[in-house]
Amino acid sequence: MTNSATATRSALPPLAPRAWLRYDVVKAILDRLRPETVLEFGCGQGSFGARLAERANYLGVEPDREAAAVARERITPRGGKILLGDQNIVPSGTSYDLVCAFEVLEHLEHDADMLKTWASFLAPGGHLLLSVPAWPERFGPMDEHAGHYRRYTPEQVSGMLVAAGLEAPEVTVYGWPLGYALEAVRNPIDARKLARGAEDKSKAELTASTGRTFQPPNQLVGAVVAVATTPFRYLQRLAPTKGTGLVALARKPQQ
Repeated sequence: MTNSATATRSALPPLAPRAWLRYDVVKAILDRLRPETVLEFGCGQGSFGARLAERANYLGVEPDREAAAVARERITPRGGKILLGDQNIVPSGTSYDLVCAFEVLEHLEHDADMLKTWASFLAPGGHLLLSVPAWPERFGPMDEHAGHYRRYTPEQVSGMLVAAGLEAPEVTVYGWPLGYALEAVRNPIDARKLARGAEDKSKAELTASTGRTFQPPNQLVGAVVAVATTPFRYLQRLAPTKGTGLVALARKPQQ
């Protein structure tokens, strides 16, 4: 491998503050499950996907052409693969130890139906892992500008996973206390964007752009964000029922 290829592979994509809080929960689950094959729906620009590809045989699916191109640059050097499209582009008959979708379900009008579709790609005993924004009463301009249909309670997510044919759901609340501050900053910013005409866009248009906003512009800024969020990743563990997001896990029965 050339020095440039090694450098490309060693530099993981930077994460935004909320993504770091989320990944703290996700990483603990990955360490426990140790999947050999992973399928991610709505992989965006591949920030999580690059990390998953270093752990397992990875396939990412992304409907936005621009985001998929960035994800491909980040993930291909790590041995993963990116497909442009939706669930229909995944090769039929394939199954995976872990199927995941981070901050995707809230963008879908028919969320319960999609959960069943995602679960259909699981191998027996495999796990579905997803994250969603928490608490319907917190729905605000940030959600509208991102193209969200809804937010969820832990009970709603658990019930939907069971209805999708999965078992032993686990739901973790994360994001206390930093998540509250981040939403307090984002909501007025996105309210102004909506007032300037963003509200005229469809949910699909808003969804397509959401993964390209509020991202660290380079590795230096990303390193600062990583350091600044470190204490909050530990703090959120002290309040497992408080926060602004949910990470959910459930298993496909062996039979």
